[in-house]
Amino acid sequence: MAKQTTINHPVSVSGVGLHTGKSATITFKPAPPDHGYVFCRVDLEGKPLIQADIDNVVDTERGTTIGKNGVKVSTIEHALAALSGLEIDNAQIDINGDEVPILDGSALPFVEVLLKAGIQEQEAEREYFELKTTLPFEDTVKKVEMLAVPSEDFRVTVMVDYNSPVLGTQHAMMYKPAEFRNEIASSRTFCFLHELEYLVTHNLVKGGDLNNAIVVVDKVISQEKLDELAKLFNKPKVQVKEKGILNNVQLRFQNEPARHKLLDIVGDFALIGIPLKAHILAARPGHAGNVAFARQIKQFIKEERKNKSKMKYDLTSPPVYDVTQIAKLLPHAHPFLLVDKIIEISDRHVVGVKNVTVDEWFFQGHFPGNPIMPGVLQIEAMAQAGGILVLNTVPDPENYWTYFMKIENARFKQKVVPGDTLVFRLDLASPIRRGICHMKGVAYVGEKVVMEAEMMAQIVKKEKQ
Repeated sequence: MAKQTTINHPVSVSGVGLHTGKSATITFKPAPPDHGYVFCRVDLEGKPLIQADIDNVVDTERGTTIGKNGVKVSTIEHALAALSGLEIDNAQIDINGDEVPILDGSALPFVEVLLKAGIQEQEAEREYFELKTTLPFEDTVKKVEMLAVPSEDFRVTVMVDYNSPVLGTQHAMMYKPAEFRNEIASSRTFCFLHELEYLVTHNLVKGGDLNNAIVVVDKVISQEKLDELAKLFNKPKVQVKEKGILNNVQLRFQNEPARHKLLDIVGDFALIGIPLKAHILAARPGHAGNVAFARQIKQFIKEERKNKSKMKYDLTSPPVYDVTQIAKLLPHAHPFLLVDKIIEISDRHVVGVKNVTVDEWFFQGHFPGNPIMPGVLQIEAMAQAGGILVLNTVPDPENYWTYFMKIENARFKQKVVPGDTLVFRLDLASPIRRGICHMKGVAYVGEKVVMEAEMMAQIVKKEKQ
């Protein structure tokens, strides 16, 4: 399994925002496992945080903007593409303004400073979502078509076709994230001249410069208009080169516009919050379509996880630990040993089983004539299953005690009665540190959730007698 990563030390880059024209400095900082990408507006009181999450996207006009409680950060896609493309999982992104600098219009300046910081492997495993089916997306108004299909890695294929004699139809592909650094990151944003004129006229690109975009001239333009552009952008001369590209920049790739659209997909899909094993095919993509499809994929992931969390275990299969083995690990004995067997265990989850019978000792005094398993004992049984998960992290579990430190958000949703088979699934909510384990547990009878809770436990080495 691949490990999560962050950077070794903070690194910064400064520039002006494309749309606001305001100077800003963006600083990438190391972050702990499972942190993801979080922006911090260090220029505002309280330094508010905004998770780079698809649920926080508030605008996709001329870029991707996230916001929370009225605080926003715009044009985030190139910085996120750099992080995601380099497979950096965790970073805090401090910024002293409301727009990420455009720099040269690509992700390359961000990639360069991140590589300068160095990438550090962390202890926690990276979790992927592996797509098992095909998901389509279409925006008939904007003529955007996208498709996600199963793949053993994250792949992206892009086609752009704007009915332009200059651009024609272009394709770009990234077979795996490792190609992003050299094949995609340096591809710059592009626009058509008529779009640029509109944006300039309406004061919508205050930080625009002919050095941070490829300008496509797809119609005949007079020398007088070119002279106006030169004056507008403070250039001695502007001319149209072959294939209708202004002489502001040299193309880095013949299909640089298509590659940049792919770059934007990498950045916008980082907002899903989990690396994908899927092949994204996109025709005429843009930020609005990217975000809408990313939102659809995230919802699909939620539904898949919800379905996966339903009790679908073979209770007749041989246990990983039977009741005798459990008794040797936990400091409990009859009648207080409340887990009969463990049927699944990994370094991130455990599944335990409790058969509830009518002759249980607690039924004698708890709701006589209407036997119901006490909720506190359901919590205890879940805690015992969680104790096995914690002890599974050390090579000599028989030499440790498990102590529970905290129980939160306990909810009881269904009665548990004689004849029920309780199945407890507990998953790590965060990596285990210093023997402290934070778990989220769900208890099932059949496919019904009967109880859930969050727990924190610690293992302590037994003192020698």
